[in-house]
Amino acid sequence: MPNPRTTDVLVVGGGIHGCSAALHLAGRGLKVTVLEKDHVARHASGVNAGGVRRLGRDPAEVPIAQAAWELWQDMPALVDDHCGYRRSRYLKVVRSDAELDSARARVAELNALGFQHEEIIDRDTLRDFLPAAAEHCLGALHVDGDGSALPFRTTIAFKRRAEAIGVAVLENSPVTAVSRHAGNWLVTTAAGTFEAPILVNAAGAWGGKLAGWLGDEVPLEAHAPMLVITQRMPRFVEPVVGAQGAALSFKQFENGTVLIGGGVRGRAYPDDNRTRLDMAGLAGFLETARDIFPVMRGANIVRAWAGIEGYTPDNLPVISRGGADGVVHAFGFSAHGFQLAPAVGGIVAHLAMGETPNLPITPFRVDRFAA
Repeated sequence: MPNPRTTDVLVVGGGIHGCSAALHLAGRGLKVTVLEKDHVARHASGVNAGGVRRLGRDPAEVPIAQAAWELWQDMPALVDDHCGYRRSRYLKVVRSDAELDSARARVAELNALGFQHEEIIDRDTLRDFLPAAAEHCLGALHVDGDGSALPFRTTIAFKRRAEAIGVAVLENSPVTAVSRHAGNWLVTTAAGTFEAPILVNAAGAWGGKLAGWLGDEVPLEAHAPMLVITQRMPRFVEPVVGAQGAALSFKQFENGTVLIGGGVRGRAYPDDNRTRLDMAGLAGFLETARDIFPVMRGANIVRAWAGIEGYTPDNLPVISRGGADGVVHAFGFSAHGFQLAPAVGGIVAHLAMGETPNLPITPFRVDRFAA
């Protein structure tokens, strides 16, 4: 076997979390190599709705989402690019009394935990924010200051900035084997063999398989969150819009096209790098969009697509040291990891360097599924 190339940290996965981790680690003075099986932003990191939101987060994620949101306010300071970030507001529209009750319960739960960022707005305020909303819409859950960014551009910005400070990013380099050698991790890839004392698993939908190789069993499932985009339309919405009690992520770009997604999943075939759309599922979130915005009833869909993402049983990510020395996991973001990435990279750097992170991560430990 040829002599392996040595480095301080190997990051497996060139999505936004892998590139963010690499950037933060290199910023701490470590020599970092990223191994990406395809190309950077090929899967969920480049194919998502781009929501930069604190709205609707599981309470366990709120501290990380808030820390990440603060970094989003000045992304050029982190990655030399604004990433298409647009700060506005995020709304989950309420269309029934039952949804209004659930929204009130949600705000009460967050307030009891000390979080004050979500509020309920009434019908008149909703009209001020969304003049195009249907008359039957009663109000919304609302967070002022949430917004959106461009996922592909953002992930590439993290990659480029990481490379600029010394990170080696190797694409088309799938990992085929992992073993221990003299206290280090020996990783075999299509690009050769690499050795490092620290291995970061940021492999997304493939993170469960890699975790198993490293001795940590995580019941991860691969799914294909879907998106569609419409023809250009006259400007009618500024905020990012979701729906209380239904799957929807809805925003209009500056050029007038509308992107619609929201957690509805197609079929993923991770071993083959392909997806299959679920047309009935697409019809479901399109109907939700039309119900909230009557103007959408005449809109033409230009294209539809899906990425491949890893989902855990509780829909929370794995952000944790592994059971073996030198392993750090950051995967399984279950289609809501994009906004978190700037902060998660910093957490990974803390874990890799044997430090206690400055944000709470106990709910994301890798061994929580062992029972």
